[in-house]
Amino acid sequence: MVEVTINGQVSHFVEGTTILDAVRASGGELPSLCHDPRLKPCGSCRLCLVEVVGIDRPVASCVTPVAAGMDVRTHTPALERSRETLLRLLAARYPTGAAEALPNKEFHRWLARYGVKAAGVNEPTAADESHPYIRVDMSQCIYCYRCVRICAEVQGQFVWRVQNRADRTRIVANSGAPFGLSQCVSCGACTDTCPTGALTDWQPLDVGEPLSLVRTTCPYCGTGCEIDAGVSGGRLRSVIPVQDGPVGKGHLCNKGRYAFEYVSAPDRVVHPMIHMGDNWLEVSWPEAIRFVAERLKRIRDQYGPDSIGILGSARATNEENYIAQKFARVVIGTNNIDCCARVCHAPTAAAMSAMLGAGAATNSYDDIERARTILVYGANPTENHPVIGARIKQAALRGTPLVVVDPRRTELADYATLHLQICPGTDVALLNAIACVIVAEGLADIDFIAARAGDWEQFQQFIREWQPERVASHCGVAHEDIRAAARLYAKGKPAMCFHGLGVTEHTQGTEGVMCLVNLALLTGNIGKPGAGVNPLRGQNNVQGSAHMGCEPDHLTGYQTLSASRELFETAWRSPIPATPGKNLLAMMDDAALGRLHALWAIGYDILPTNANSWQTLRALSRINLIVVQDLFLTETARAAATVFFPAASSFEKDGTFMNAERRVQPVRKVIDPLGESRPDWAILCAVAAAMGHPEGFEFESAEEIWNEIRSVWPAGAGITYRRLEQGGLQWPCPDESHPGTPLLHEERFSSGPRVSLRRIEWRPSPETTDIAFPLRLITGRTLFQFNCGTMTARTQNNFWRETDTLDISAGDASRYGLSTGTKVRVVSRYGSAELPIRVSGSVRSGDVFATFHSPRVFLNGVTGPHRDNTTATPEYKITAVRLEPL
Repeated sequence: MVEVTINGQVSHFVEGTTILDAVRASGGELPSLCHDPRLKPCGSCRLCLVEVVGIDRPVASCVTPVAAGMDVRTHTPALERSRETLLRLLAARYPTGAAEALPNKEFHRWLARYGVKAAGVNEPTAADESHPYIRVDMSQCIYCYRCVRICAEVQGQFVWRVQNRADRTRIVANSGAPFGLSQCVSCGACTDTCPTGALTDWQPLDVGEPLSLVRTTCPYCGTGCEIDAGVSGGRLRSVIPVQDGPVGKGHLCNKGRYAFEYVSAPDRVVHPMIHMGDNWLEVSWPEAIRFVAERLKRIRDQYGPDSIGILGSARATNEENYIAQKFARVVIGTNNIDCCARVCHAPTAAAMSAMLGAGAATNSYDDIERARTILVYGANPTENHPVIGARIKQAALRGTPLVVVDPRRTELADYATLHLQICPGTDVALLNAIACVIVAEGLADIDFIAARAGDWEQFQQFIREWQPERVASHCGVAHEDIRAAARLYAKGKPAMCFHGLGVTEHTQGTEGVMCLVNLALLTGNIGKPGAGVNPLRGQNNVQGSAHMGCEPDHLTGYQTLSASRELFETAWRSPIPATPGKNLLAMMDDAALGRLHALWAIGYDILPTNANSWQTLRALSRINLIVVQDLFLTETARAAATVFFPAASSFEKDGTFMNAERRVQPVRKVIDPLGESRPDWAILCAVAAAMGHPEGFEFESAEEIWNEIRSVWPAGAGITYRRLEQGGLQWPCPDESHPGTPLLHEERFSSGPRVSLRRIEWRPSPETTDIAFPLRLITGRTLFQFNCGTMTARTQNNFWRETDTLDISAGDASRYGLSTGTKVRVVSRYGSAELPIRVSGSVRSGDVFATFHSPRVFLNGVTGPHRDNTTATPEYKITAVRLEPL
């Protein structure tokens, strides 16, 4: 710490703090139109100049660090005259009236503070209104270059560029086309940093600035960015990033920033409904609750509690998922409880729990900046987890070696040191070959293995048989590249691994993740900053929904039924059923056989998202009672539901989410629930009471539920709502004095001091191509839509992605006589779908790729019945298909 005097006040600051930051930390204000804390300081605008005793000229406070004994003056008459002069120069050509239209813009505030009026001429033709969310008017540009810098330094998209010099300087989009057609990913960083009206969100122009901001957590992916939600007139008006957010660091993606219109979409269902004949009939809450309670009791009494299934929600809060699984076990009396983690990262949880004792990320996102090598395996974070993708991209731009393993050439592959374009379904073979190189070339961390990993001798004997030359042709990767990847990962420590559904959604999904854990153990890349094995979770609370107990064989805290039964039975004052529960896929199997008679799906549209969807539809048609609890009449509801319960959105209730790095974060009520919609937990508790079991469900707030969760989850006991007011906490956090755990397995593993390396044989997928079905279909997500489109398809994101497309290589397109925009029928052994193609360099010959966001396309009617051998997760990533031009 150094002692500094600022305007006569003595304060202490960490060495390296800039004078500007010191002034602001002391409660002072300084104008600085070129400065943004997210950017490297440049000191170009000269408005933040200060006087330092002993220095003969003013210095730019944004680029000058404090020093011991420094005496700083910030508002001397000379400095104030200089600032006013600079502002007048900037305002001389600035359009009149612009400042009054958007008074909260930074430049406009300083003009008002110094009494300076804009004197320029309005140029209506300068406006570019081609973008759905952002208005561009470069007649209001003051050439601070913040938009250029933030697009490069934070997002890494390089959309804005400087054209010409001197008085001919202009800021233009790099495409030369209208801004809406540029390569902009609509993260909003440029409008967020722009101090003028040059780059502005449409929202404040259309409906005015929000009257208040409420800090909450984004409802989209598992990254867990904190957001400030703007409210006026009782409606959600805007979303901006939280500058000190622990994950986003003041950055958001397109969906988190702009795609919130679904909350007030005109087709939002806001009244309970019962399906009568061919029509939906609006009913009162008491009538709907009584109807469901009586039907559930009748089915339970006639067919037994295991004839009923409950599905929790990755979009609901931790508290609501806890109540869902407690309702299933206590009120219904069944362990038939599951959630959508089943179809994505259940293999990750199973693999990491079996090998390390904890089925969750080992490290934190902040380790991206600490890693010396990054491995991205079967994940596309710049599209599916864009804030994390941007941080990985920035690391690569700084020179951190990046290895990308993916069947497609994703955006990150363009920044990678090495891209292994693997054939789908060969992950175990490839990872065994990488491990073979590490062992054979003496790259293993022998000291770490001796201290913490078992079965070393047996593993060596096994893995030496997996030479790269043996697997190269199967994997579609050159053996030299396999060796290069092994050397990069093993030598560049600490090496951090991120993986996604490209690993897990296979018949060997669980074993594929085990092979990733093997690599971390072999190289000692676990229990250390900048290393670890880290799943990228898809939905906002998919980590939390499973962790709260929405799985048939786990209770809250991922505690097994066998180990924790007594704890929960004591807390709940109720027995937990002894019969093993069914997961979602097993429930559908039972339904098809007429053995599942009731299903309650909370925030989970299973019909379009389940693989082999036509089989799911046939199964749903045989269920007597289907309750859908959601924001909209989902495809499941339209096809098969009996009752619809209108749920509150995450902006309309309190609670918590858990992100992919184990961080529990607050969800705060921003607006009142629309119409008669209610929080999911309140609906469940009302039905419990109507079924004659109010005991244990008499909660009046989400915080009451959370406190019960803490009582049965030892690793989360120290996470209180009061502590969450200061920011999220990562479990384990066993007591209220504990700071949380950013890094797992430092001294010992969650399961003990040592773990074992696993010897895993590769088994090819049963899904194979042939003459009738010569192409491999891979499915996945895209940047501008989310899952089955329930939320994003009700926003202006449709401007970029109105329907799903099928990506095909130029060579295959030529062979089939196809071009971009041509509509084809994709036919598999299980069904078909029709969609337009897009000729793309991202896929190689023999592979095609499609998204699954549009219910009209219904792509999962094509995918097959194969499942992971351990968790039953469907194999979405390989389906043999043929194309029929339409």
